[in-house]
Amino acid sequence: MTHWLCVLVQTPAHASLGSVLSYRSESLLTPGTLVRVPLGKRDTLGVVWDAASAQATGEFDPEKIRSVAGTLDGISPLSTAWQQLVTFASQYYQRSIGEVALAALPPQLRELSPVQIQRRLKRGKPVKTSSDIEAASTALAAKDAAAPDLSPEQANALQQIDANPGPFLLFGATGSGKTEVYLRAVQELLARDPHAQALVMVPEINLTPQLEARFSARFTPLYGPDTVVSLHSGMTNPQRLKSWLSAHSSAARIVLGTRMAVFASMPQLRLIVVDEEHDPSYKSGEGARYSARDMAVYRGKLEGAKVVLGSATPSLESWHHSRPAAEGGRYLRLHMPSRIGASAALPLVRRVDMNHQPRHAVFSIPLLEAIKDRVARGEQSMVFLNRRGYAPVLHCAECGWKSECPHCSAFRVFHKIDRTLRCHHCGFTERVPRACPTCGNPDIAPMGRGTERLEEHLAELLADVRRPNTISDAFPQGESVRVARIDADTTRLKGELQSQLAAVHAGDVDVLVGTQMIAKGHDFRRITLVAAINPDGALFSSDFRAPERLFSLLMQAAGRSGRDASLGARSEVWIQTFQPAHPLYAALKQHDYPRFASTQLTERAQAGLPPFTAQALVRAEAREQDVAQAFLNAASASVQSDMAHWAEWEPVLSQITLYPAVPMAIQRVANIERAQMLVESPSRAALQQFLGAWQAVLHATRQGPEGKGLIRWAIDVDPLAI
Repeated sequence: MTHWLCVLVQTPAHASLGSVLSYRSESLLTPGTLVRVPLGKRDTLGVVWDAASAQATGEFDPEKIRSVAGTLDGISPLSTAWQQLVTFASQYYQRSIGEVALAALPPQLRELSPVQIQRRLKRGKPVKTSSDIEAASTALAAKDAAAPDLSPEQANALQQIDANPGPFLLFGATGSGKTEVYLRAVQELLARDPHAQALVMVPEINLTPQLEARFSARFTPLYGPDTVVSLHSGMTNPQRLKSWLSAHSSAARIVLGTRMAVFASMPQLRLIVVDEEHDPSYKSGEGARYSARDMAVYRGKLEGAKVVLGSATPSLESWHHSRPAAEGGRYLRLHMPSRIGASAALPLVRRVDMNHQPRHAVFSIPLLEAIKDRVARGEQSMVFLNRRGYAPVLHCAECGWKSECPHCSAFRVFHKIDRTLRCHHCGFTERVPRACPTCGNPDIAPMGRGTERLEEHLAELLADVRRPNTISDAFPQGESVRVARIDADTTRLKGELQSQLAAVHAGDVDVLVGTQMIAKGHDFRRITLVAAINPDGALFSSDFRAPERLFSLLMQAAGRSGRDASLGARSEVWIQTFQPAHPLYAALKQHDYPRFASTQLTERAQAGLPPFTAQALVRAEAREQDVAQAFLNAASASVQSDMAHWAEWEPVLSQITLYPAVPMAIQRVANIERAQMLVESPSRAALQQFLGAWQAVLHATRQGPEGKGLIRWAIDVDPLAI
């Protein structure tokens, strides 16, 4: 008997191919079944979506329908809950459902044949016997005895998580032991339910190794080596496939991952943890442009899993949602204000007024002396500057030439270590010219500072300082201070980040210089001083989220200081600023996030900004800026001329504000001009309703004369940058 199947394939929203394609099959396949289907001249991966409703008659020519090439036998169908999650994500973020579904699956599933998949499945984990479970219980009891004692705040948080449905916002100071709360919550869940699974998410790849080490140390002795798996884009395709299959088959009880892990197939999911939930890395910048944090909350509601959002500096959206239930709050806020250890005080924040320092000084004299004091005591310091490279720009003082990228509306960054000018947007790289390309002046000079230049300058300032207790025949005066740098340039090679972090942990580094890579999540036990160099840039940014990001980044960086209780009493954070009286720094000095959040939320409410309004951006790309803007303006004009005539849309349109099309902040990238249009509404439901209907208008405009020359367009719901 012939059956007609609706199958999802990876088709982007702007392609206008529809969300599902029809295929012929000799057997009726369960929705969620993975199949190989012909698409054009190749076979591709597909997901059977709705076989029951696909018994179409007369809606298409049966002779033109191609047959399913094969099924991926041995892989059970994706769960109904997973299908509902993908459906919601595609609808909310205005993307093709096939684009979301297929992007959530490991890439190698699209490449391997059904026979090759079978070979991979034969390497599966054997089913646990009753003796295995008994042995795990014995090991669990031993592990409980060895686990660190919980503080009263940690115990209370765990009790609240156990007693309430959630979602929870775990608002804990840096060093308050949030990770131990995650470990205990997972441990209690797995002990209570022999089939349950837990998902633990981190914002960046570089944070997964240390988290995996802690979870593996805790749970591998209990449940075996396949209990804990990771999912992130830094893994090879075979590694990702192995982890995904392990989670899908429920062999893996714990999945650790970045934002992509929120779509992992976990049939027995009962707990979701989103660590550092404020981090913008949870928002995807391409494809479906989903927020993994928000999807985690929705998935928890969908599957009956508890969701714990953790941060020392929560996003203002989550903080707003965690207000008392009587005021409309939807999350339960759990507060852990104290660091672990009786003497583990929060670091002292010192503000240095750079207006009173020597002109062009990079390090103030008091800060430099404080760093020298740490070296003398055998302690470590961390210097934070969120700008990599040697200098942001090379320039010529004679003619005004600057190192602009020929393909982007941005400057190429000077990297002294390999004498290159490198664009951090398109990757275009050239050797540094011997003289100004415009006037021939040989005295071209760097302008500004990056981490590479900061490392060099700091090494010069500390050249006469010696490490304590290092006098030897080889070093009669003692060893020189060791300054190291960790950023995207020094950690390109595989394993380089781990080796550099290991050197810091071992005490082989005296002063660590780096970007935001080192400012969050790391447990540096010997660092007692953290210094932020030139953080003022975000104070007067046009981005309304800039103060929130700056406060969060500085608080997270400050949290790397004094994490050892024995050193906490003399831990310090130095902020070098030209605006020492700014309210943001005043709140930071007191470690008063609630005060800062209250001020910011008041300002946003007055200005009609998120979380009090809902926003979306429509972005367009073309070879010419005028073409991109013309497409957006034409689509906006259609709202007034076409949709306004539909009587049923009047209540919705009255709540929608369409702003004019403007160039993006970085207007040109890789010779592609980019424009955007902001769509805003006080009602999220109205915005979603409008965007869903407007997609047809955008597709029609794309096919019209206004779309000639347009490369692509995309909708970004809840954008993090405008």
